[in-house]
Amino acid sequence: MLADLTQAIGSYLHDVFVIQFSWWVVLGFVAQAMFFMRFAVQWLASERAGRSVVPTAFWIFSVVGGLLLLIYSLQRKDPVFIAGQALGLFIYLRNLQFIIRGRKAAAA
Repeated sequence: MLADLTQAIGSYLHDVFVIQFSWWVVLGFVAQAMFFMRFAVQWLASERAGRSVVPTAFWIFSVVGGLLLLIYSLQRKDPVFIAGQALGLFIYLRNLQFIIRGRKAAAA
């Protein structure tokens, strides 16, 4: 019984991570890494400041990661993932627009 379960898990992992491996999967992992980096940047900035901080780099990584994940989800034809990433991109770009607008107003 345990041997069958172990073999089934091994077969599943081989299928997912070896047989299905493609450049699209590489893109998905790169996109996921970009998305992770935004959390790392936000966490480090907050630790340094001793309070919650959302730096511009967070939004830049959000846009890059979100765009790559949208491309990946379009290729995978996943409607839930497509809708989520498209909405997320709108929000990330809007936040960058607020930051740019604020910097222009501060400079004036």
